[in-house]
Amino acid sequence: MACKSKKCNSSSGIMDKIKGSIVAIVTPFKDGKLDEEGLKSLIEWHIESGTHCIVPCGTTGESATLSYEEHEKVVEITIKTVNGRAPVIAGTGSNSTEETIMLTNHAKKAGADAALLITPYYNKPTQEGLYLHFIKIAESCEFPMILYNVPSRTAVNMLPSTVARCAQNQHIIGIKEATGDLKQVTEVIRQCPEDFIVLSGDDFTALPLMAVGGKGVISVAANVMPSDMSKLMDLALAGKYKEAREINERLFPLYESLFFETNPTPAKTALSLIGKISSPEVRLPLAQMSDANIEKLKKVISSYSLI
Repeated sequence: MACKSKKCNSSSGIMDKIKGSIVAIVTPFKDGKLDEEGLKSLIEWHIESGTHCIVPCGTTGESATLSYEEHEKVVEITIKTVNGRAPVIAGTGSNSTEETIMLTNHAKKAGADAALLITPYYNKPTQEGLYLHFIKIAESCEFPMILYNVPSRTAVNMLPSTVARCAQNQHIIGIKEATGDLKQVTEVIRQCPEDFIVLSGDDFTALPLMAVGGKGVISVAANVMPSDMSKLMDLALAGKYKEAREINERLFPLYESLFFETNPTPAKTALSLIGKISSPEVRLPLAQMSDANIEKLKKVISSYSLI
């Protein structure tokens, strides 16, 4: 009989640690360059606030506009600064299989705990192409991998049956599901090994996803209110849904405000407003928030007494 647990064929000890509030951390810039000290300060704040895991170089980290040198430096700084106090899941995905292998091998060598791999964007691969892409990376890198399904960004939806095929590989340990479709998420959980890690890809669906068997959220809101997001996830993991709902409802206006414009522009603007980064800079083709939306964002942030 086939083992229903990935731990039966994987030596990775990381699976139990990847859960809860996982911040998709922003990449702070200053005068167009990586703000290394700003990044270190953010990481320390997250560790102090109880953030469970940290994801550098995700979509919220503007990975698409980082040079290879910058990408590698952000991953290395994060690993060194965290220093084993929380798992580091490095964003290493690309629309090129060979490029993804290169970035994943770097994260592995640098000491990350796992990699987060987005489905290839722009190419629009078939389900078979998605499967072959991830299996090639898993076999080439032999490193814990979390898939990332976000059709709104990539124009391709990885179906539950494809996720289940990938999940048979010992190195593919989970998925970040950002479809917003609880039916699809439930199918993923139903079809995959019982300890396969399913994470919400957005704050709006984090709590509902936990109720159907998810393990946490890779969060944008955790950038701005890390302590509250970690408390929310701790309560959900403990099955205390009444208390978790109270925090979730209180945070809901924040979730909405961080998408007044394209992520991560509002998150970086909010962090600048509350004094956690020195500049709200984003890289083109992203642009600074409009004055009208900044005023709307300020009102939301003020309601939490953050400014």
